[in-house]
Amino acid sequence: MIFGETPLADALGAILAHSTHAGDLKLKKGHVLTESDIRQLREAGVSKVIAARLQEADIEENTAALKIAEALQWFGVRAGPASTGRVNCYAEASGLFTVDADLINTINSVDPSVTIATLKTYERVEQEQMAATIKIIPFAVPTAILDKICELARGRQAFGVHSFAGSRIGLIQTTLPSVKPTVLDKTRRVTEARIAANHGVLTSELRPAHQGDALAAAIREQQKSNDIVIVFGASAVVDQDDIVPAAIREAGGTVHHVGMPVDPGNLLVLGELDGKPVIGAPGCARSPKENGFDWILERLMAEVPVTKADIVGLGVGGLLMEIPTRPQPRDPRQPVTRSDVAIAVLAAGQSTRMNGPNKLLATFDDVPLIRRSAMIAIAAGGDPVIAVLGHMAEQCSAALDGLSVVIALNKDFASGLASSLQTAIRNVPPSADGVMMLLADMPALTAVDLKSMIRQFQDAGGQSVVRATYKGKRGNPVLLPRLLFDEVFTLAGDVGARHLIERGDIPVIDVELGEAAAIDVDTPDMLNRAGGTITETIR
Repeated sequence: MIFGETPLADALGAILAHSTHAGDLKLKKGHVLTESDIRQLREAGVSKVIAARLQEADIEENTAALKIAEALQWFGVRAGPASTGRVNCYAEASGLFTVDADLINTINSVDPSVTIATLKTYERVEQEQMAATIKIIPFAVPTAILDKICELARGRQAFGVHSFAGSRIGLIQTTLPSVKPTVLDKTRRVTEARIAANHGVLTSELRPAHQGDALAAAIREQQKSNDIVIVFGASAVVDQDDIVPAAIREAGGTVHHVGMPVDPGNLLVLGELDGKPVIGAPGCARSPKENGFDWILERLMAEVPVTKADIVGLGVGGLLMEIPTRPQPRDPRQPVTRSDVAIAVLAAGQSTRMNGPNKLLATFDDVPLIRRSAMIAIAAGGDPVIAVLGHMAEQCSAALDGLSVVIALNKDFASGLASSLQTAIRNVPPSADGVMMLLADMPALTAVDLKSMIRQFQDAGGQSVVRATYKGKRGNPVLLPRLLFDEVFTLAGDVGARHLIERGDIPVIDVELGEAAAIDVDTPDMLNRAGGTITETIR
């Protein structure tokens, strides 16, 4: 391929490297120049263009991408059409993605003109989610490079999606006098939600005493009619001869491994009875937070074998304590299929640190801050947008004239933040699955920021908290699922929902928004530095 500045006399059939405007003629990048194009370019005074000219041994980018897609072997994946040198590959069903990393790395090493990008191996995918993409960087690739890549691909499975098999799962929870029935009930709900998320079904539950013979009998019973058996012991496994692994062996099964280099999830037991997996679940799996149990359960429910070597190999990347939690529902309701989100603009505060002026009536680019915040919420798709007013409610309401917002008056605004959260929730319609609590004094936030948080909430099924962060530290706004609405009414005083969020029994997804998540304007100096203007009319 010849690339560079090309005289119009040599440009017939060349591919434009950049969009070109000349008079009324507008040609896009990648356009193949015709005789008419060249004539119009000359008439507009253009004598040269930056373009690519293919040579005899070159294969055009879309054709090259399709040839590679045809050469690669995969399963559970379909290829889309070629466009701009790219072929995307999509999962045909929900499941786990696996990839031959050595093969992909080898192909990517052949020549920088050809790239293949994929998800990580064992990454969970949903139906029609993109799993891999083949991209040709230049406008064409020499035949010799394509031939080498196609030869490398021959006879090797490049990647694929192991679809969830619809597993039937039996649950066993052993009991001791110290274990409350409410704990067992919650564990069942959390486990049932995990199984449903993997397209399986919890068929039955047994609650034998925490004794070897009783547990062995329960394992044999559950194994008869299920594909997988999950055992929660009433006390943690501390040895390979402890109650749970000993009972698996007593039932006639085999224990492959006790323990796992994943934290949380260390105390997992992996066994087998008559070819069917038996999992001794770690105590952390009673919580919906991500832990090593999720990884093992997902693989087994996608019929991906798990060996002792597989478990031992999970240590690198196995420290999960500080990462965002996997979105898992905590109650028995099915995950919602539609996640509408209300946005509450919290604007009831007294601006006490402003020494007189109401910061929400200060202007940014001649727009009152409260109106600016409401406009961002509307642009982000809040359905509805609720303005919670209190201090100087009449003036704040006037600043919102003409906007499609619900005005909610917090008569108890002087008591603190909790009353504003409660006022917001009282005005959330039944159709909304969550509410974003947006502080009205954060001028750096954009509609794009709020949309990104809403998208994360929707992708998680509408049952997780979504929290803005700055450099990993919690910030604002925060999106609360309907699961937490009732508990907000337990708050009092100048207290937010922080302890409800951080107590650990509901998933939390952190979304990094940068400095915007931390900038508020509590003082005149902070407001001035943020670009706001205080006038006498806002006192």
